[in-house]
Amino acid sequence: MTKSAMSIKRHELLTHVSLSVANDAMDYGLPEDIAAQLGDSIANTISELFGGQNFTFPRDYIFKLNQRDLQIYDAFKGNNYAELSQKYNMTERGIRKVIDRVHKRMIKEKQPTLFDFNDA
Repeated sequence: MTKSAMSIKRHELLTHVSLSVANDAMDYGLPEDIAAQLGDSIANTISELFGGQNFTFPRDYIFKLNQRDLQIYDAFKGNNYAELSQKYNMTERGIRKVIDRVHKRMIKEKQPTLFDFNDA
């Protein structure tokens, strides 16, 4: 029996989810067999919960940038612009903009920030 293009894509997606979760779990120290079981379980859960539905996955570059921005912000010590610019392959000006943008967002969302703790 010939598989449809959509069937192949579904299988590729679930396989990728399973392997990605397993690899991440091993990065966090889980044994390979447990990590593989976790990956398969998550892929199966996604399939059971959302099977039969159609989704379009956006290429969410904003999410990746936000994660990177938060990492930069968390690593900021007040005087390590040069270090961060090398680590993230950005200019010091770019690092300053990231830190300022995250700080403003934290204030807007009323999240506690490093600056808030230092002022206490």
